[in-house]
Amino acid sequence: MQHRGEILQEAVRKSGIPLSRVARQVGKSRTWLYNQFESQDVGLDVLLEIGKAIHHDFTVEIDELSKLSQNRSAGFADEQPELYQEQNAGYWKNKYMQLLEEFNAYMREHGKPPISPDKKKSKPDKGR
Repeated sequence: MQHRGEILQEAVRKSGIPLSRVARQVGKSRTWLYNQFESQDVGLDVLLEIGKAIHHDFTVEIDELSKLSQNRSAGFADEQPELYQEQNAGYWKNKYMQLLEEFNAYMREHGKPPISPDKKKSKPDKGR
């Protein structure tokens, strides 16, 4: 499988657009963008969104996007379930990170400490 994060990083850096601006254009943080660079299975939706921001067509480098583009041009837009099954785990991880960032921003606005993604909560003791 292609390492989509590395492909993404190379394209973003070649664009010459500062990382903070790219992150801002897609409504994310620079930390989120760095996490995408490390992820082997960056979601296709993320690639398309960032590609639009940096004016880059990832269909050349990403096999799945190339197949999707070919299917759409051939009139097979409905033949996508397998494509989305492959990115399902990556999608939900990205969704979790997005929601966590939004939650942490809310917590900071209200003077409370943010939560890190690896922080585990212990279950409350029920009077034992």
